[in-house]
Amino acid sequence: MWAQTLSGPFRFEQVEVAAPDPAALAPGHVLLAPRAGAICGSDLPNFRGGVWPHPAAEDGWGATRAPGFPMHEVVGEVVASEHPGHSPGDLVVGWASMFDALAELVVTDGEGLARYDTSLPPTTAVMLQPLACVLYAVEQLGDVSGQAVAVIGQGPIGLLFSSVLKARGAARVTGVDPVDRTDVASVFGVDEMVTARAERWAGALSDADRPSVVVEAVGHQVSTLQPALDAVAHGGQVFYFGVPDDPIYPFDMMTFLRKNLTLRSGVALERRRVLTDAGAYLAAHPELRDGYVTHVHPVADVQAAFGAAIAPRPGQLKIAVDMT
Repeated sequence: MWAQTLSGPFRFEQVEVAAPDPAALAPGHVLLAPRAGAICGSDLPNFRGGVWPHPAAEDGWGATRAPGFPMHEVVGEVVASEHPGHSPGDLVVGWASMFDALAELVVTDGEGLARYDTSLPPTTAVMLQPLACVLYAVEQLGDVSGQAVAVIGQGPIGLLFSSVLKARGAARVTGVDPVDRTDVASVFGVDEMVTARAERWAGALSDADRPSVVVEAVGHQVSTLQPALDAVAHGGQVFYFGVPDDPIYPFDMMTFLRKNLTLRSGVALERRRVLTDAGAYLAAHPELRDGYVTHVHPVADVQAAFGAAIAPRPGQLKIAVDMT
């Protein structure tokens, strides 16, 4: 079968590798034929040649150049299944559990997949996986009704946070990003879009303007956690969503202590459930369907797709890869 593989920083090549044996599937796993995938911010450090925590590495750290890596947001057709919830021919969306979705066939954990509304093109349906992650994270924040909230980072993940927080009753949603996202603010429920670096925004806030919830949806750097702590109101919550590149982040314990803050983080659990919830959310908010995935590249052009993803710009949100 074919697979795309990282042959070095910023460089993909297509290779031929042995196809997985359907008879060798472990219990709970499925063999999936990807139809589309999408680029997540957590994929980009590997494209650049860096490393981040990855489940395929024995010690949890280190980049891998396994065929199909790095992509985990996937839509595909079940070819064979050892999972009771999936049958051959099912069209599903979710996680490629080994982050190796850039391939003709992928073995993945069936608990990270769910059926979806197949009236959606696969290159649109890929948005259900990041939406599921956001829905699960917002659940951890509890009732946000009537609260002022802010989301640092208004890329594809941050905009979904803005949308879900507004839909869950937040009184005011502020989005913060150095890239101008004012063109999509209203679609994603943002009341105030601030085009600035997070530290400048946080430093200009008065006590009366501080949000009670701040989501850090940037990741991959230590610099944006501190503005979240600085910006949030006394007694508030900070949710760190972005994937860290380093195992230890410097932490301002004095600010955390004196403001009586709560810091939350974590990955999405109950994946089949939240994927189903994501489908229901998208059905209730159809305006998101056309505005979220802004660019689609054929899989043969995956290097250009990743090259665009590492350079955020106005008018560019989610980048999908067509594997049909």
